[in-house]
Amino acid sequence: MSQYQLKKKNSSFLFLFLLFLALINAGASFAQKQTKKDLEKKKQQLQKEIEDTNQLLAETKKNKKLSLNQLVMLNKKISVREELISTINNEIGELNHQIKENNESINGLQKDLTKLKAEYAKMIYYAYKNQDSYSRLMFVFASSDFEQAYMRLKYLQQYSDYRHKQAERIIQTKKNLNEKVQDLEAKKSDQRVLLGSQESEKQNLTSEKTEKEQVFSGLQQQESKLKKDLEKKKQDAQKLQQAIQRVIEKELEKAQAQAVKENKPKPQKLVLTPESQQLSNSFSSNKSKLPWPVAKGVISEHFGVHPHPLMANIDINNNGVDITTNSGSLARAVFEGEVKAVVNMPGAGQFVLLRHGEFLTIYSNLKDVYVKVGDKVTTKQNIGSVLLDDEDAKTVMHFEVWKGQTKLNPEDWLYKNN
Repeated sequence: MSQYQLKKKNSSFLFLFLLFLALINAGASFAQKQTKKDLEKKKQQLQKEIEDTNQLLAETKKNKKLSLNQLVMLNKKISVREELISTINNEIGELNHQIKENNESINGLQKDLTKLKAEYAKMIYYAYKNQDSYSRLMFVFASSDFEQAYMRLKYLQQYSDYRHKQAERIIQTKKNLNEKVQDLEAKKSDQRVLLGSQESEKQNLTSEKTEKEQVFSGLQQQESKLKKDLEKKKQDAQKLQQAIQRVIEKELEKAQAQAVKENKPKPQKLVLTPESQQLSNSFSSNKSKLPWPVAKGVISEHFGVHPHPLMANIDINNNGVDITTNSGSLARAVFEGEVKAVVNMPGAGQFVLLRHGEFLTIYSNLKDVYVKVGDKVTTKQNIGSVLLDDEDAKTVMHFEVWKGQTKLNPEDWLYKNN
């Protein structure tokens, strides 16, 4: 390999290496920006959730009586507040990292500026000593041959160009330094704001925990009443599950009767037509993207088995989620489908069951219902109004998602930020 080819290969390798480093730095910068953006977005979502919970808590307090829902809402708000403080801590940590990097950049730029100024001062001194044209001409004419004279003339030109470039580098380095200093001041200002916000949220958290202890203490004196309420809720839940099972069995019986007519084997599960299969697939592909069954609300009781908020020795098993919402709120379909049941539950309002192919959604604790069996509904269509519990001043809708006869966690299906 010739020397020229070797130089060309080394030059190409150096270019690719520098490009690789540039891409790594750009990626790190992008990731940092994304992290900051994500944290800010999460913080805004949590702040909105706290505001919504505050509104619902204010409604619960209207009747001047302590209620279990009040305790649930306080627990919810405390949980969100703690997550908000954690998010602010992460933001402060990210900002501290950026401030450290800025300080390191500023130190590096200051060293570069000092070095450039020293080099420039030497060049100015040399230029001053050799400033007259006679000295420069003598330097050129003292050459031993034409080639040396040409090289010396070229050197003087390059030296002059280098001086100008050095001056430009000093100006650019000063500009970069000023920008970094301004950016550092802005980040320090953001840091002060975040620290103030963090302190304010900690004070709110302390106040909310005190309020929770007061409500908790007051409710303990009503334990016998709360146990009766819990027993009624369990009975209502069992009735609801039995009613849902009857609807599913009825659908299956229809499919089996149709199969007998057509001289086909009886199906053991709900039969899907090509159209309902397509609807089922569409529903499945919208997992974690479905709109909430109310326009505004917070989940006050989660899916599955979990301890009672007041009586730790008692577990609650929820087949869906309970969503506390504003009084007067309307229930809405989370996806297009068909109304398969509208059932009145004495003492627990009404419920509506929608079928979306293989999937079912249940909307319970409704006061008025705006649809009837056989109706086709569209996504976000209002299907009824949510019942208000006058005694506890709470408006809670129970919502379930089933696939066939399997209960699913609705939180996995609903959009995370309603």
